[in-house]
Amino acid sequence: MDRAVRLLCAAFLVGGAAGCGAGEPASLVITGGMIVDGEGGPPREGTVVISGNAIVSVGEGEHAALDTIDAAGLVVAPGFIDVHSHTPPAIAREPMRLNEGVVRQGVTTVFGGPDGGFAPAQILELQEAYHYQGIGTNVAFYVGHNGIRREVMGDDQQRPPTEDELEVMRALVREGMELGAFGLSTGLMYEPGMFADTEEVIALALEAAGYGGVYDSHVRNPVHDFVESDREVVRIAQIARLPGKIGHLKAVGLHNEGVIEEIIALVEEARAQGIRIVSDQYPYDGAAIASLTGIIVAPPDLGGLDAFRGMQRQGRTDEGMAELRAALAHPGSRARLKEASEDGVDGGFAWLKATGYSSMRITGSEDYPDLVGAYLSEIAEARGQDPFDAVADLIIGSSRPVNLTLGAIKEHDVRRLMVQPWNMIASDGGYADGSDAPNGHPRSAGTFPRLLGHYVREEGVLTLEEAVRRITSLPADFHGITDRGRLAPGMRADIAIFDPATIIDRSDWDHPQRFAEGVIHVLVNGVAVLRDGEMTGEAPGEVVKLQPAG
Repeated sequence: MDRAVRLLCAAFLVGGAAGCGAGEPASLVITGGMIVDGEGGPPREGTVVISGNAIVSVGEGEHAALDTIDAAGLVVAPGFIDVHSHTPPAIAREPMRLNEGVVRQGVTTVFGGPDGGFAPAQILELQEAYHYQGIGTNVAFYVGHNGIRREVMGDDQQRPPTEDELEVMRALVREGMELGAFGLSTGLMYEPGMFADTEEVIALALEAAGYGGVYDSHVRNPVHDFVESDREVVRIAQIARLPGKIGHLKAVGLHNEGVIEEIIALVEEARAQGIRIVSDQYPYDGAAIASLTGIIVAPPDLGGLDAFRGMQRQGRTDEGMAELRAALAHPGSRARLKEASEDGVDGGFAWLKATGYSSMRITGSEDYPDLVGAYLSEIAEARGQDPFDAVADLIIGSSRPVNLTLGAIKEHDVRRLMVQPWNMIASDGGYADGSDAPNGHPRSAGTFPRLLGHYVREEGVLTLEEAVRRITSLPADFHGITDRGRLAPGMRADIAIFDPATIIDRSDWDHPQRFAEGVIHVLVNGVAVLRDGEMTGEAPGEVVKLQPAG
């Protein structure tokens, strides 16, 4: 240890900071900020001392340091944990590796593989990519039922697995858990998960439980069988004896208005019986978004729509729109499109089948500005039309995209769930680039600043300290992450520093990728990835793994 380091350590020991004597000088001190430690207690002014990748002390006093952040007027909080993110595949690509849209929200850890997405091979591939190139945020994983089922059963999905297939699926869950996954995720509304029965999921959840994992579910039929779909999560958690999370819980559709009260009662009853059930929620009144053409399903044997199918896969083209308008104008082909769009092809997935006209609300349209905010069912009723005919006529008569949310939610139901103490806030977001591009959902770039700016500062739905708890220690404790989610000695130095007077989302339905404002500094594993509102280019993120019990 050279003289400069000895003097620095001596200064820290005099100041009362622990850990420096081990040979590592404190590298950063955050001074003057209002500390919200993630536990839910009241904010307090203080100093956070960091050495390497860990927090050394949280308290009062002056400390010497190699670097200092003056956080006067700012909130110093644990880095936020997003337990439902679709950014992990994107940040495996070098140009996107810093995950800027997430960092600018104060998020330091994202959970990948929700909705049953990732088989172990996909988790391993992403982990290797991160190790090779570096990433700007930490990433944790769920191992996914849909990914595993697809790998084992191939294209023959509309049946139960054989005993041999189920054993292979069990082995793959164990493999995913050995890779550090925090539990099993399902997407029971989507193919192929929709073809699995509850007993199949229980068999796999038992494997995750053996590692101390959790169960995370995009439930089976959240629009047309809301209560029973959430009850299935409780049953799986109870029988498999593991904690259960209802993913992006929401009361979608006009017919489900107010039903969130039944779900709250269901969760409270389960928790009273010792079944550890929680939920996560994004703070928006609409779910996934698409253009009106995105809800049209073209049967594979219906000719003359190749360009339209290509448009749905790869983006908008005039040729594809011309094909679709022509097909919708013809009574015979319109009937075929209606059947496929409302029922799916051969029993498969379709958005109109999953959510329906009374769940879809128009969010933006240059051709029909007077219809923004209206549900498709309301438009059809006002016009005296069959709902599909109303959709077809809107498409035929539009020259520009008509955008809608595929799962509209009443604002009072959003707020009713938000105040539940077992409910986390998560994004369900994808990669956002900060542009004015019209594609995507505003949650990708705005979830956490919207919580802290709109719902805390402007609306007072939650206190600041309670909102921070929902996005730090609550998700950490539920998943068994013992070294993140709090500002305390020995914890990893994942830290978000933001201005409580200015933090806000800038993304909206028309500009869903605009970056949020008000997050000033972000540290990931003790390294600044955002400093004074600017990305540093550093990529210190790690793969966070479930640690074996005991």
